Amino acid sequence: MAARTRQVFELQHPNAAGIDIGSASHFVAVPPDRDDRPVREFKSFTEDLLAIAEWLSACAVDSVAMESTGVYWIPLYELLVSRGFTVFLVNARHVKNVSGRKSDVLDCQWLQQLMSFGLLAGAFRPDEDICALRALSRLRDMLIEGQAAHIQHQQKALTEMNVQLTNVLTDIDGKTGQAIIRAIVSGERDPVRLAELRDGRVHASREEIAKSLRGNWREEHLFSLAQALKLRDAYQERIDECDRKVEQKLLALACRDGEPPAQGKRKGRAKNAPNFDARTALFRVCGVDLTRIDGIDVGTAMKIIAEIGPDLSKFKSVKHFCSWLGLCPGTKISGGKRLSGTAKRCANRVTQALKVSAMGLLRSKSALGAYCRRMAARMDKPKALKATAHKLARLVYTMLTKGEEYVDRGQDYYEQLYRKRVVTNLQRRANELGFTLTPNLQAA
Repeated sequence: MAARTRQVFELQHPNAAGIDIGSASHFVAVPPDRDDRPVREFKSFTEDLLAIAEWLSACAVDSVAMESTGVYWIPLYELLVSRGFTVFLVNARHVKNVSGRKSDVLDCQWLQQLMSFGLLAGAFRPDEDICALRALSRLRDMLIEGQAAHIQHQQKALTEMNVQLTNVLTDIDGKTGQAIIRAIVSGERDPVRLAELRDGRVHASREEIAKSLRGNWREEHLFSLAQALKLRDAYQERIDECDRKVEQKLLALACRDGEPPAQGKRKGRAKNAPNFDARTALFRVCGVDLTRIDGIDVGTAMKIIAEIGPDLSKFKSVKHFCSWLGLCPGTKISGGKRLSGTAKRCANRVTQALKVSAMGLLRSKSALGAYCRRMAARMDKPKALKATAHKLARLVYTMLTKGEEYVDRGQDYYEQLYRKRVVTNLQRRANELGFTLTPNLQAA
């Protein structure tokens, strides 16, 4: 009988340390042979963070593992990286507590042991310049959410006055809606004069708009409407300032000159789109125009670049990239049987943006639109949108890594390829069963 080989864990990072992150203090553990007190507690003040770096250097530590706890890890992470340490930001799910081990001291020691044997993998974090752009992009999203709340306050004030403007306009924050609301705040009450502010692109007639503007002009509701409008404008000023900072950061990140390739006829400026030529700025940063992919607009392209950057070399392949986005099916297998194909939960902002882009492809007359509709016919809509988002992610990865432009060949080309693939499979199946397929020329 052959002798059994026993797998032995070898030290891969003998100079590793583990840090348990907290809001008020951090617990740091180094190898036991480096110091008489291998576990120490440090406060979260700046001088204490500097003391952590000095102590780790004195203990000849070169790699550090820490959990991503809230935002408390960011100052220490940035300090250690600037000092030359290799910092692994690990997922808390990968270092779950074992039985009987739950304290700050044991947590940092457990991190140090797992890191020493190479059992932890660091999370993806882009370069510092992309992190700065990401912070500005997320701040912009937060400002847009705050502005949306005050737009809802305007809608509530109008409804309380029985001014049914929302029933004739799709968006009261559009050109016509804002013109009418500002006129109301300025003192205009005549429905006919207010209806004359209608933009020519609005489907509702002036008579319908005038009919919706007959309400009870109560003073307290008018005051609430005016306050909501001022707060909406204040948020818009902050958004414009944020757009200028984002534009400056994109100009600093630009590594090439030139203009993006001409694109076909597109709709006008999307709502909440940046107030500058973001398409050209993004092209100069990554070298390709992501907006050529159907469903991806300028806002989505900017979110992708702000979150992950143009360099995807940290991902080994497109499969690793899609798995990081949480768009791959689960592989829960036991006893040779697949128990579940549910994908892991993921709060990735790029994933959410790609799913929203996939939702806009349901009525698109493109190859991606035909693919999305075929998926929706086979499965429920959420799964179809996820499958389409997976396809979008693969296209984004290919464009950013290979520098190739995306060319849409239309839904007719996709349908022909799909029909050819179905016919080939049917002919193969018929041959296996001893039959021959005969085309119906009259139906064709």
